[in-house]
Amino acid sequence: MAVRIRLTRVGATKRPAYRVIAIDKRRSRDGRALEILGFYDPLTEPATVTIDTERINAWIGKGAQPSETVVKLMRQAAQPAPTATVEKPKRSTRAKPKASTKASKAEAPGPAAAGAEAPAAEVAPTDEAPATPEAPAAAKVPAADEAPAPEKAEKAEKADA
Repeated sequence: MAVRIRLTRVGATKRPAYRVIAIDKRRSRDGRALEILGFYDPLTEPATVTIDTERINAWIGKGAQPSETVVKLMRQAAQPAPTATVEKPKRSTRAKPKASTKASKAEAPGPAAAGAEAPAAEVAPTDEAPATPEAPAAAKVPAADEAPAPEKAEKAEKADA
């Protein structure tokens, strides 16, 4: 009996996952396996590879031939796992409003981050000049664009009289 070590698909539609199996080479891809030797999930980041190398080596010792894909997975499983990295969250498709620069500067840690008590929040200067009590409130004067037409002004004067 010619035995192959190959993958069989066990995932759902559009969600592939595979088992590493020992199987008679004349059987179909998803046929009955002699032994399940591992698991491969390509959709995770990084891809999940779990292989029982002792059992695979035992089958190879009996004359089983691994497929090219299984050889690649065995090399991948033999490499040390990469250190855990922090995944960046996926960007949403909705547009988010940007925070104002003044708010982000106010939240930034200052020199007091070494453990000392933080100073009181400072008020950022505004573009407008502060109103002084001595200055009288200016009467609103319409701009040239906002000035009423002469006909309307005459009608308004007659209505007031």
